[in-house]
Amino acid sequence: MKLILLMAVTADGMIARNSSHFADWTGKADKQYFVKTTKNAGVMIMGSKTWDTIGKVLPGRKSMVMTRDKSRKSQDKNLVFTDLAPKQIVEDLSSQGFECAILIGGATVNTLFMEQDLIDEIHLTVVPKLFGQGLTLFTRPLDVQLELMEEVKLDSGHVLAKYRVEKED
Repeated sequence: MKLILLMAVTADGMIARNSSHFADWTGKADKQYFVKTTKNAGVMIMGSKTWDTIGKVLPGRKSMVMTRDKSRKSQDKNLVFTDLAPKQIVEDLSSQGFECAILIGGATVNTLFMEQDLIDEIHLTVVPKLFGQGLTLFTRPLDVQLELMEEVKLDSGHVLAKYRVEKED
């Protein structure tokens, strides 16, 4: 199964001002790309803080929310709270027939999946904005090579860069 990390970043590399910052700063073209990509995959994986900023099940796709809080439960078949490890989540989704999943953050979850070499592609929308400080894409130092697959100029100075993650042999 292919796993794509899909994020918007400011020109200074921030994904948010803080962990409760709603992603309302990214622009129309980025939002359209997010909807199209996540609906095509059919499933999104995120951490509980990201889920809390979204706050609702988005139509047309399943939401897998990583949490250690056992009290978080859902009756909605398109919302699953899980304490499974990243590799187990990917294996579980694959066994359900998903061919692709979209990882939508936050930084802690991104790091867990990257450290386990599970991310195949990274799609970054670079937004012409500066926060000066805030949350970065990952929470710990990494040493990962990327190969640029495609770059697309979106509206109002936004650039979508699609990278392939070079896997270690």
